[in-house]
Amino acid sequence: MLNDPLLQPYRLKHLTLRNRIMTTSHEPAYPEDGMPKDRYRLYHLERAKAGVALTMTAGSAAVSKDSPPVFNNILAWKDEVVPWMKRLTDDCHEAGAAVMIQLTHLGRRTRWDKGDWLPVVSSTADREPAHRAFPKPMEDWDIARIIPDFVDAAERMKAAGLDGVEIMTHGHLLDQFISPLTNHLDGPYGGESLATRMRLTLEIISAVRARVGDDFVIGVRFAPDEAEDGGITPDMGIEIGHLFKATGQVDYLNINRGRIHTDPAMTDMIPIQGMRSAPHLDFAGRIRAEVGMPTFHAARIPDVATARHAIATGQLDMVGMTRAHMADPHIVRKIIEGREGDIRPCVGATYCLDRIYQGGMALCIHNPSTGREETQPHAIAPASVRKKVVVVGAGPAGLEAARVAAERGHEVLVFEAAAEPGGQILLTTRTPRRREMIGIIDWRMAQCAAKGVEFRFNSWAEASDVAAEKPDVVVIATGGLPTTEVLSSGNDLVVSAWDILSGDVKPGTNVLLYDDAGDHAAMQAAQLIAEAGSKVEVMTPDRTFAPEVMGMNLVPYMRALQDKDVTFTVTYRLLAVERAGNQLQATIGSDYMKLAKTALYDQVVVNHGTQPLADIYFALRPLSANKGAVDYDALIEGRAQPEAKGFQLYRIGDAVEARNTHAAIYDALRLVRTV
Repeated sequence: MLNDPLLQPYRLKHLTLRNRIMTTSHEPAYPEDGMPKDRYRLYHLERAKAGVALTMTAGSAAVSKDSPPVFNNILAWKDEVVPWMKRLTDDCHEAGAAVMIQLTHLGRRTRWDKGDWLPVVSSTADREPAHRAFPKPMEDWDIARIIPDFVDAAERMKAAGLDGVEIMTHGHLLDQFISPLTNHLDGPYGGESLATRMRLTLEIISAVRARVGDDFVIGVRFAPDEAEDGGITPDMGIEIGHLFKATGQVDYLNINRGRIHTDPAMTDMIPIQGMRSAPHLDFAGRIRAEVGMPTFHAARIPDVATARHAIATGQLDMVGMTRAHMADPHIVRKIIEGREGDIRPCVGATYCLDRIYQGGMALCIHNPSTGREETQPHAIAPASVRKKVVVVGAGPAGLEAARVAAERGHEVLVFEAAAEPGGQILLTTRTPRRREMIGIIDWRMAQCAAKGVEFRFNSWAEASDVAAEKPDVVVIATGGLPTTEVLSSGNDLVVSAWDILSGDVKPGTNVLLYDDAGDHAAMQAAQLIAEAGSKVEVMTPDRTFAPEVMGMNLVPYMRALQDKDVTFTVTYRLLAVERAGNQLQATIGSDYMKLAKTALYDQVVVNHGTQPLADIYFALRPLSANKGAVDYDALIEGRAQPEAKGFQLYRIGDAVEARNTHAAIYDALRLVRTV
């Protein structure tokens, strides 16, 4: 381990970073009133205590009032940010990690109806598709006020004790000036030449350096290649890198590639599951080689082997493992301890990013402690009394319940009706692009094996089987089964999305896929049907399709569907199905008006979510001490459930109601960690 490239210290200006692993700037949307309070602090502190060398806070901390956050970023323009950042920084410094923050003005990458409802500004009047605001081209007085806004924000961060700031250009205001695609101004900051387009960014860097002095790190995150005709080319990007170097005021470059103005562009820049790992690493290495500056980079570097390769081959000086640390904040500690096999894998689900772009907080799909460090610590405390815990079901909820119970020191037995673990995850992995989701199951199986959990596969447990084990606690995690009972008539003529995904039913040639659940199952089924060469109409009563899939995850589906015979129909409701010769006649209505039109298909697929498969729960309920009741106050506050004579009975995940993988695992963690 002593010779591990990842564990070698790195000298950055006056800082000695203890290893080569960092978390790059990202906004988990945990601030409260724009301030990084305890939830934010504890999130970064967990990584610092586990050995990360540099924790970079605040993706897109706003320096100006007319750069209002669109998903709860830090307000760096407020003086009150200083004590909050100081507490975070002091704690992380005490744990041995350096701390920086990313500062930006979003330009057109925001909206006028956020914050103080000020006009959106940019170097163009063209709107950014992702945020839809038509910006005002900046005037000289806008430039005159925004430069000192950057400077004042940097000074606040130095006052808070941070080690440096990162100036964000990529996709934001400064990049809008730098890119020939988006600088439509005339005059000294206009688009005529690279020198004039770079002027604003270089003036900001110079002014910041003059204010903060030399004992403070300044970095720049930028995209030396926009990967779009008419945009920044690699050669132009290298020239930009040399311009930064020539200032003598920039200490490192953090390399992105591509654009972020649409969901597809963002997904290419930050790849999700099923896409290449580290697709931009070689390009970042080229920038390092040709510009000759310290170089950082992060873009789907999900595992230690890839990170180690990036450092060992000299492509990077510091490697960002940002989403990987959301899955497991203890990566560095586990490397040091020779426990790489225990690292909880990032499966690339990008539940974290998709949530923040929909206005939620970043959460890992299978580590519910991330972002909940105060209420759901990552470490599981041992129990004072050993109990026997029986779990029924080996999907994500059941396996998490078994893992946590075993970590507590309990004797654990798991019944599973199928021949292998996985539950609904097995269905998910039928789509090749989503096979990485099996990591959620594989990691838990390995953890359970290490703790001596007993599994009984091919065992359809009855209430008598469970009772015969004389358990102290029983957890029902039997999941759900799809329901298609949504029509006034003809329910027996339709099949479910699960039928298609499992292969139990072959796709028809002219298929109506009716989706009022809006989740991955419908999109996966549509892709499978289309790839079989069939015609598919995806219909939903909602005003948008697949709302539960969210933006970045929708991109690969659309790329798999748009060049095939697939249409999307919104705001129409399937009412009934009947036979019409050798075809099926669908009666279609609407929630918006009285309507009953008909259309012919040869197959109708319904995706209506699941209903709990909970017969064993209801059979055990009268035998249990608590009759299945959960004290919600105790659950939320992290206290043990009340006990009585006999076994305690609980059900979790989709055995309660249809939700998602994160909810199922969170159910298990917070319930069982107090058993």
